[in-house]
Amino acid sequence: MSQPPVRSSGKTTSLSRIIMVSSAGSAIEWFDFFIYGTAAALVFNKLFFPASDPLVGTLLAFMTFAIGFVARPVGGIVFGHFGDRVGRKPALVSALFLMGGSTALIGLLPTYDAIGVAAPVLLVVLRLLQGIAVGGQWGGAVLIATENAPRGRRGLYGSFAQLGVPAGLMLSSLVFLVITSTLDDRQFTAWGWRVPFLCSIALIVVALFAQFKLEETEDSRQARQEREASGAAEGSRSPVVEVLRRHPRNVLLAAGAVVVIGAGFYLFVTYMLSYGTTVLGMPKSTLLNAVLVGAALQVPALMGFGALSDRVGRRAVYLVGAAGMGLWAYPAFLLLNTERWPLVTLALVVGQLLFAAMYGPQAAFFSELFSARVRYSGASLGYQLGVMLGGAFTPIIATWLYAKYESFVPVAGFLVAAAAVSCLCVLVLSETYQDEDEDEDDDDNVAAAEDAESGGNVRPLTAR
Repeated sequence: MSQPPVRSSGKTTSLSRIIMVSSAGSAIEWFDFFIYGTAAALVFNKLFFPASDPLVGTLLAFMTFAIGFVARPVGGIVFGHFGDRVGRKPALVSALFLMGGSTALIGLLPTYDAIGVAAPVLLVVLRLLQGIAVGGQWGGAVLIATENAPRGRRGLYGSFAQLGVPAGLMLSSLVFLVITSTLDDRQFTAWGWRVPFLCSIALIVVALFAQFKLEETEDSRQARQEREASGAAEGSRSPVVEVLRRHPRNVLLAAGAVVVIGAGFYLFVTYMLSYGTTVLGMPKSTLLNAVLVGAALQVPALMGFGALSDRVGRRAVYLVGAAGMGLWAYPAFLLLNTERWPLVTLALVVGQLLFAAMYGPQAAFFSELFSARVRYSGASLGYQLGVMLGGAFTPIIATWLYAKYESFVPVAGFLVAAAAVSCLCVLVLSETYQDEDEDEDDDDNVAAAEDAESGGNVRPLTAR
């Protein structure tokens, strides 16, 4: 895939804005998404499902957490279509507005005691909107960064958009840490949990900045022109339909590669927070501090692994993270069970660094799997399907496994299985990091020829 050369001085300011918006927008949006997971583990089971026993209440709270993941592929489809047909910038800005508004409304939502069953129903609706927004935002932030990256640095620039995960996690953990440290349990339950959700109004400011300061990517402009020039029949085809017709193999393999990312991240961040507080009886602050340290270390790790993938390839770096995540599952629980802060921190930090080894190069890896005209749809759909499969039900499955077997071993085995699936999918995918030396038009011609011969099972931007 052809990328623009290193930007001239006239474009430096624009590129810095692109990096800032993709990083800051992702950080605040993921902050919004993570505070829901933290609240689900700490307080939603009491405020929105009080009629249930503690275990059932926790499971129901995690079910609403999972609904956000189920909605993410919908967001990938809707915003993918919008992003491929209209442009990356308007799709990204719309997703940011949706996320900021829905999260702020959660902070204003009455509890079960105030409005009864309507409270959890409204919570589910707003969680669905959160999921749709995240499903649309990721593709926009990633493509804004990678499609404007200088030659040979797409992995590094793609990692800037990925910084939203640790930055958002760090912000959410820090906010909850401060609130839980300064308020007693009664105050936190009464109103303290609402403060992080109301802070999401800041995302609307980022969206406004992006609307007025961002430029559309050259790849997006060219793809739109090609679509318009290809004729009415070709131009009217949905990008989602087109990517599923031409690149179904890459969509499915990308989804499989992400399974361990979803399972591993939410096991180490969301489930272990619940496991540590409810099973082991550890203080919330101990676990939140450990998560905070891991999130801080993820920031340089993501950039380092992204840059490394520009040198040695996406697959090699990704495989190290996926295999390592599976191997670390059992030792991590052993360390957590010691209830000693240094060892608990080590367990969570290593898990998050292994996540960074996959997530750092992932943005460039997935964007390189699809041609520009369907890239938003293809990358978003593959990623969101995989995160839904791997992340949506991980806290629920882990909670159920521990309740049934009263042991962490089956929970660790679940992560090992997810890692095996992802390793296999990454091995089947071809390496992509050197494809920027190829000509985009030649690549599309080859893709079209392969499409005619293989009936849609093509890989347009993989090494040949």
